[in-house]
Amino acid sequence: MTATLYGLKNCDTCKKAQNWLKRFGVEHAFVDYRDERQSPETLLAWKDAVGGWDALINKSSTTWRQLPPNRKAPGSDAEWKLLLKEYPQLIRRPVVVLDDGSVSQGFSDNGFKKLFGVG
Repeated sequence: MTATLYGLKNCDTCKKAQNWLKRFGVEHAFVDYRDERQSPETLLAWKDAVGGWDALINKSSTTWRQLPPNRKAPGSDAEWKLLLKEYPQLIRRPVVVLDDGSVSQGFSDNGFKKLFGVG
């Protein structure tokens, strides 16, 4: 099984996830979504896979807290996509896409063991 991790190269959680994958020999690629912005279609697919925009967005981040109040209540998919195009760091990380197309989000040791069938 191979995986693609989407996140930020300076994110500690993304680094931990990459180290975990290396330790368990899971083939993977890493994409910094600040450098390689994801298409609106990809963002919609991720949103659908993880259970909606509220699940996809890290609302405890500094970036979210510093947004003006009117930007924190997008009323449509188009507004969410525009917000994430401008602030990709709002996406909760890492987003993990497996070679079968399934999507998961976040990192924990037990969660990755279950996801990758290790241990």
